[in-house]
Amino acid sequence: MVDTLTRKRRSGGRAGHASRSGSAAIEQMPWRVPVNTDRPTEPLTAEGVAALHDGAMRILEDIGIEFLNEESLGLFRQAGCTVSGTNVRMGRDFVMEMVARAPAQFDITPRNPDRRITMGAGHMLFGNVSSPPNYWDLTTGKITGTRETCANLLKLTQYFNCIHFAGGYPVEPLDIHPRERHLDVLFDKLSLTDKVAHAYSLGPERVEDVMEMVRIAGGLSHEDFDAAPRMYTNINSTSPLKHDIPMIDGCLRLIRRGQPVIVTPFTLAGAMAPVTMAGAVALSLAEALSAIALFQYVAPGVGCVLGTFTSNVDMKSGAPAFGTPEYMRATQMTGQMARFYGLPLRSSGVCAANVPDGQAMWETSNSLWAAVQSGTNMVYHAAGWLEGGLIASPEKFVMDCEVIQMIQRYFDPALTATTPDDIALDAIREVGANGHYFGCQHTQERYTTAFYQPFVSDWRNYEAWALGGSVWTAERAHRTYQDILASYEPPPMDIAIREELADFVARRKAEGGAPTDF
Repeated sequence: MVDTLTRKRRSGGRAGHASRSGSAAIEQMPWRVPVNTDRPTEPLTAEGVAALHDGAMRILEDIGIEFLNEESLGLFRQAGCTVSGTNVRMGRDFVMEMVARAPAQFDITPRNPDRRITMGAGHMLFGNVSSPPNYWDLTTGKITGTRETCANLLKLTQYFNCIHFAGGYPVEPLDIHPRERHLDVLFDKLSLTDKVAHAYSLGPERVEDVMEMVRIAGGLSHEDFDAAPRMYTNINSTSPLKHDIPMIDGCLRLIRRGQPVIVTPFTLAGAMAPVTMAGAVALSLAEALSAIALFQYVAPGVGCVLGTFTSNVDMKSGAPAFGTPEYMRATQMTGQMARFYGLPLRSSGVCAANVPDGQAMWETSNSLWAAVQSGTNMVYHAAGWLEGGLIASPEKFVMDCEVIQMIQRYFDPALTATTPDDIALDAIREVGANGHYFGCQHTQERYTTAFYQPFVSDWRNYEAWALGGSVWTAERAHRTYQDILASYEPPPMDIAIREELADFVARRKAEGGAPTDF
């Protein structure tokens, strides 16, 4: 008997580097950044947009945001804002003037310029799961993350053409001491992938180290690195109404070197935000815009992205819930507000499920399609997320990439083309009322590319599926990810650059890495 995976093993996808040829574990779609051509879902009326904007501005004017970072307080004083201790209040005219400086579109170029990505202008970028402390697959069950499991997920990040950027650590490698973790993981990320990389804003040493490692990996001078976006950071406010010390510090370091930032309040309605979606979104907007205003004051024109992570909690247990109707509406509402402010938007592909089952996929699909509907430009955690962000799973990663590829195909201009060949009057005339289209020339010329071809989904009927071993989706995904790892080839890196990168890591480790509380 031939199983599903063997039946699908044909050339097409490429392991490792886009220019590399050879056998492939799966047939996948080529590298392409899809452009969202649909009209966005806009649940708010014009009056609703005005009300949310006014609510966010009144929070900033009357209540204020706590900034624990001392440097930021001095900058706000310099800008004429009202600073009382750590509380900062700012007028809406100042906020809107600063936010207007942010570009609606910008590019980020990693060490492989063929992997350059565009933020904004309808582009949809999908990234890997980031930051769970735990790992789960069908053979290990739930375990703490390690450098090996982190590296394996980085290989999946590089392998899948529908994944456009390498976000934070796909799983926290808890077998590496925190003072050295960023050095080892960034070395792995920069050598196992050639896609846009991320820096955690967790203290000056980590941010400075990552900027230097990205510069080295790209073979760039300091001037070339500073001249254009090469990487990015994402920070979360400490909801409600607070920005902490290290994240603001990291952003200030990055923007002064021209590197973009994403500001994503983590507002869970009913816990760290009002229980109503309007209240939660207004709070989220105020937290994000306060930081973006600061960054535009310091570095006018630097890339800034408005992030949304507004969802709700289970009011019975207090646990976060994702992929809910409330999450979808909050994402759509924030997308509408991002367009009002002229900012690119970041959302997420998230779920609360504990294993890669039906719940995991319907919640993640809800999240991903909310990203489509909202006009999201950057989808964080698009592949591999489980248990509300506490687990990273390679099976889930593979399954999510199937959905992402379907979204990419959904935006293929060929599906909505209306040329005479597409309208196919000659074929309709040829087949008439009594024939079928399987054998006509129009179909024969197009049948290999006419429709989306899955790499995990099994479209056979029940009997054929049973004869093939009755393999369930997560099992097929497990086989796929194992085959990807077995055939994986890292993208090329100049030997001298690799050695310089390794030398930098060794030197920084000898110097003690980044200080910790441990």
